[in-house]
Amino acid sequence: MSFRVGRRTVLASAASAAASAFLPLRVMAAEPPGTSRLEFGPANPFDFDQLAERARLLASEPYRTPRRPLPEIVAQIDYAVHGQIDFRRQNALYAERGAYPVTFFHLGNYFPTQVRMFAVSGGSAREILYSPDYFSIPEDSIARQLPADAGFAGFRLHESNSRPDWRTQDWVAFLGASYFRAIGELGQYGLSARGIAVDTAVPGPEEFPEFLEFYISPAESDEDPVVVHALLDGPRISGAYRFEIRRTEGVVMDIEKRLFLRGDIARLGIAPLTSMFWFAEYGRERLKDWRPDVHDSDGLAMDTGAGERIWRPLNNPAVTRASAFSDENPRGFGLLQRDRDSENYLDGVRYERRPSLWVEPLGDWGRGSIQCIEIPTDDEIHDNIGVFWVPEAPAVAGASFAYRYRLHWLADEPYPASGIARAVATRMGRGGEPGKPRPPGLRKFVVEFEGGPLTDLGPNVRPEAVVDSSHGEVSYVFTEPVPGTKRWRAQFDVAPARDEVVELRLYLSGGGHALSETWLYQLDPTSA
Repeated sequence: MSFRVGRRTVLASAASAAASAFLPLRVMAAEPPGTSRLEFGPANPFDFDQLAERARLLASEPYRTPRRPLPEIVAQIDYAVHGQIDFRRQNALYAERGAYPVTFFHLGNYFPTQVRMFAVSGGSAREILYSPDYFSIPEDSIARQLPADAGFAGFRLHESNSRPDWRTQDWVAFLGASYFRAIGELGQYGLSARGIAVDTAVPGPEEFPEFLEFYISPAESDEDPVVVHALLDGPRISGAYRFEIRRTEGVVMDIEKRLFLRGDIARLGIAPLTSMFWFAEYGRERLKDWRPDVHDSDGLAMDTGAGERIWRPLNNPAVTRASAFSDENPRGFGLLQRDRDSENYLDGVRYERRPSLWVEPLGDWGRGSIQCIEIPTDDEIHDNIGVFWVPEAPAVAGASFAYRYRLHWLADEPYPASGIARAVATRMGRGGEPGKPRPPGLRKFVVEFEGGPLTDLGPNVRPEAVVDSSHGEVSYVFTEPVPGTKRWRAQFDVAPARDEVVELRLYLSGGGHALSETWLYQLDPTSA
């Protein structure tokens, strides 16, 4: 499946998108203030409504493949070669005028499509005319064989130019298909977001529409947002996007998008998130790795329209699995990295600092489902987790959709549930009681909860574990405090009735009401 893609580089599409593939004539025009080293095309009026109309018209026309210069050369610009090509910081856009300078990415084998860049000021946009001279390229690099009009692949935002280290520190990157990433409040890149997901984990190939044009407006101060508009196109969908990007303790993005379908789509993923999960404190026993945990995210968190808080630990399944959680007007969902203990990773790539990413819907999203795609992986270099919203309305040719939402790139979810505990660890083992024979096929679960009312429970108060399973028998259910902590653990055994996935549900109860969020898990008896 093409959704499974390299994680340490941001990937381009397996199938891509088109808009205007022509290049403008290189003309010298008056440059926006503070960008004396870049060449620009003429100014043209620009706004979001105009971009959305272009996207609508694109969807009414046959799809056109975008320009990909000399594919046989670009295919040889692999991770190592690309890493030696650097945009010269003296050419950065808005390095003097704006608060957050912009630099650009060179084409590479994972991002071969030419992407047009525009600087926006006062309701006008000027194209930034590409030149290989903007880049530092080794003399022996294969990249020197590309034509002089090859074009950019993407861009990134650097830290405030009031910082002496801004040239080496970036905080947002758009690169490859419709992928983009941001650092969280712990200063580390990790999982990615996408502009759209098209037919992930359905029969047939997944489609990867592409951002083909970016329009970048500067932030006048550190407190102001960088505003980015983008034109997206793919074989069955086009769209116009507006990003309002703020540097906070992490990164917050307000996104508005208008989508137009030229073909039917079986699974249209809105606000898609992409991450990597190999194994956590569970699952390691069959993978033979030396580290306790390896993942960019360890669970899917949901705040439903009805107000239920749900935690669903991620899996590395034996076969691709799609889970759907029906909802109406969800309050939020996201892929989180809850485990922040470096002793649980023991790895120099700093998994404990990877950001959590929370989607906050803005406005009425109606009925649909939060869907989680989990794809088998045998290494940490693959993104194998996808999460997105799928609207109930059919995604058919001629349909249009409009969505607004906010992305929070933080250490944790932005609106923690008050008054309830949350699940902080999931452990698995052989079922049965100590000192007695362990029946084959019996699995034991130990789930740890922390916070909320558990912090102040009296000495004679014991929460109750409420457990349900979709099939099989649940037994040996009890709770106990975790020694040396303020955590409580819920323990139970489950004996599946058949070789089908068991859907498990657990929460802590006391005094007739829930004391914790709801923990969900998928147990595959054939691979556990």
